[in-house]
Amino acid sequence: MARETFNAGDELTEIHTHRAMQRRRLYRKSKLDRYRAEIVLLYKAGASCEDIAVWLRMKHRLKIHRSSVNRYLINLPELQEAEHDQVTDSKIQDRR
Repeated sequence: MARETFNAGDELTEIHTHRAMQRRRLYRKSKLDRYRAEIVLLYKAGASCEDIAVWLRMKHRLKIHRSSVNRYLINLPELQEAEHDQVTDSKIQDRR
């Protein structure tokens, strides 16, 4: 009968991996994901979060608060890049 030796380093690595998996946040699909492209286009065209919330209520019968639309827009990568480009452009114009 072969007996395994206890390896504390391997056990600790296994525990850390297990804990990391437990605390990993899973993406929860938003109701707004279905209308993402339209929401981004409306926002880039100058619509406010309230305007987008009203549009969703009128066209898609989706009742959602303007603050929820704002939280959704803040986390979109395509809008974060656009805001970064605007900030960079304004800094370049200030230097001239």
